[in-house]
Amino acid sequence: MRILTPMSSGFTAAVVGASGYAGAELVRLLLGHPHFELGALTASDARVGTSARAYLPNLVGLGDRQFAPTSAAALADADIVFTALPHGESATLLAELDSDQRVVDLGADFRLNSPEQWQKYYGGKHAGTWIYGLPEVGGLRDRVLESTHVANPGCYATAIQLALAPLLNADSVVAEDIVVVAASGTSGAGRKAADALLASNVMGSMSSYKVGGVHQHTPEIEQQLSMLAGSPVSVNFTPLLAPMSRGILATVTARLAAGVDPEGLRQDLLDAYEDEPFVHVLPEGQWPQTSSVYGTNACHLQVAYDDHTGRVVVVSAIDNLGKGAAGQALQNANLLFRLDETTGLTAQGVAP
Repeated sequence: MRILTPMSSGFTAAVVGASGYAGAELVRLLLGHPHFELGALTASDARVGTSARAYLPNLVGLGDRQFAPTSAAALADADIVFTALPHGESATLLAELDSDQRVVDLGADFRLNSPEQWQKYYGGKHAGTWIYGLPEVGGLRDRVLESTHVANPGCYATAIQLALAPLLNADSVVAEDIVVVAASGTSGAGRKAADALLASNVMGSMSSYKVGGVHQHTPEIEQQLSMLAGSPVSVNFTPLLAPMSRGILATVTARLAAGVDPEGLRQDLLDAYEDEPFVHVLPEGQWPQTSSVYGTNACHLQVAYDDHTGRVVVVSAIDNLGKGAAGQALQNANLLFRLDETTGLTAQGVAP
């Protein structure tokens, strides 16, 4: 491994699972990054040796690159490896890499602290725990800076934590009674053939799924917010599938803590994110929408107080493939290499 300094450039980045939605979005971002050069792009056995551009026609910068096999040998020369694989598939591969090789895992394998929670929500053997890569929350930026291995957060978990973290940190809401309803675009389910994801079944319709506390991001959300709050956090989470390709809109509610002036809720968010390049509290009266964060690494937030129920309402919007996956992975990679964390990323959305 070469010695890495803040002034170094030309780092080689390999992407495992480059043919999936998150992996392909990461490749797109890396193609425009001034300090990372694309290394191996790996895919499933069926695609090994085939043209990457034929499968990802939007990425004209790929030239004549072909998908490589997913193996430690194919990744050995990379300065950083990004893994974008289904849960349970990263750990075995990564165990074969040099322990000093920098890695950002976009999957779930290293997010949870508890083997019991892993077994309950994912099944199989718990692979361990890495530094959790949500730089804007709970001092995690400094921990990422000192790391070589980062567990990239889940998409829903990112949107929900960014909405709640400032309020929990300020003791403005009650930690034991949090309710979340969040809608995601179909790319959140990954690039796979499934009847529920067919255009004819998705268009003009919304549906709920994994209802009743069984969604796999639930323990991740509760784990991270509990550490921030310093006490157990309980989240009732209902995900929805929306008829759009990408984006998450999360509506998060919690009871106002006793003695807290609701007039200060907005200031809690402003104070937490005033210096953050990717998290934006919108002007009063303006509410987040997924179209505004399309193609970005941004999160848009707004807060209101419902005096009828005594509940705080925070609405959060992200691009599930941006701040919810590939954009956040690149933000973490920038930190690992002591680069400006905004390099190769944008908070400016594409509209219409």
